[in-house]
Amino acid sequence: MTQAFPHRHVLSVEPLSQDDVQHVLNTAEAFFEVSRRPVRKVPTLRGKTIINLFYESSTRTRVSFELAAKRLSADAVNMNVSTSSVSKGESLRDTVRTLGAMQPDIVVIRHGAAGAADYVARKLDCAVINAGDGMHAHPTQALLDAFTIRRARGTLSNLSVAICGDIAHSRVARSNARLLTKFGCDVRVVGPRTLLVPGLEALGVRVFDRLEPALEGVDVVMVLRIQKERLAGPLLPSEREYNREYGISFASLASAKPDAIVMHPGPMNRGVEIDSDVADSERSCVLDQVEAGVAVRMALLYLLAGDAS
Repeated sequence: MTQAFPHRHVLSVEPLSQDDVQHVLNTAEAFFEVSRRPVRKVPTLRGKTIINLFYESSTRTRVSFELAAKRLSADAVNMNVSTSSVSKGESLRDTVRTLGAMQPDIVVIRHGAAGAADYVARKLDCAVINAGDGMHAHPTQALLDAFTIRRARGTLSNLSVAICGDIAHSRVARSNARLLTKFGCDVRVVGPRTLLVPGLEALGVRVFDRLEPALEGVDVVMVLRIQKERLAGPLLPSEREYNREYGISFASLASAKPDAIVMHPGPMNRGVEIDSDVADSERSCVLDQVEAGVAVRMALLYLLAGDAS
């Protein structure tokens, strides 16, 4: 793990080349086994400080960043926005300036506004990692998904991947599409027309409004959560009807390859976008994604704050 990483921040997947992505994933492979040791800690980032600044609710992303920092022996500070000066009306600018004065090495930010991570990166002297900004980008999710796919399928190149569900509101869909197309993947997005937005083809994907043709012969089925908190107006039929037309079941998976894997970034709406028997089956990589998240985020913290940076 001596190759230098040529980026100061990780704000989106667009600036990452194929080599950059493979470098992150290869570094994550080296850290993956750390989480399976009896003592799950290495001294790699001792003396470094990581601040997790989450303006939106999160379980997997926030906890995995905290674990990643602690397993690298860094000092992890998790800022609870609801009990911070933000609740008193402090602006993002002033919050960031205050945190910057404390000399962190990396700030990890999740925010409801698209472009927030980029704004923070311009205001701070330290590295910044985007843990999700509005409906714009979620680069670390795309990287951990790529790590999961590569381990399950043996490659990232030239696969067929269907991304299913609430495309319109999904930063996960956008980041995955941008990353996977770099590797020549046939990326298909599918959902109700009310949850598809104009211009998706510019991401290099094929757009479907019917599930069966979208899943035809795919290697990977990536299911998205229906984001009820972002929906405005009657964009969906009933959840029951949505499940019947777009839910991932063993019946709908018949169109995919027999060994196609099923993924979901979580949290899952069981019985809506995915049936429980699929989510809990041997074809499901949902928990593999969770485990991958710690390793990939360890890799990014190391590459941005460690001796390899």
